[in-house]
Amino acid sequence: MLLATTTTPDRATADAIASALVEKRLAACVQVSGPITSVYRWQGAVETSEEWLCTAKTTVERWHDLMALVQEMHPYQTPEIIATPIDQASEAYEVWVRGEVSAE
Repeated sequence: MLLATTTTPDRATADAIASALVEKRLAACVQVSGPITSVYRWQGAVETSEEWLCTAKTTVERWHDLMALVQEMHPYQTPEIIATPIDQASEAYEVWVRGEVSAE
């Protein structure tokens, strides 16, 4: 399993991405958190912006489709779309995640 994350410029975009990922069975669950403050370098300048964080639970098998959908829906030129492996999880939760993201 993976934790896939992206940040968005507003709550509406975060909610739209979260809903699409779950509806298309690319994520079992997406948590939307925020607002958060991001500090980053972009085009030679240090920027600070308010963003919303989407954290999705998915599988390695669904990762590329999840990433493609986020890229398609995202307004940023270079959106953050990253995944972190989940090394440990309860057996029941893993079964649930895998069942929810199965490509039916």
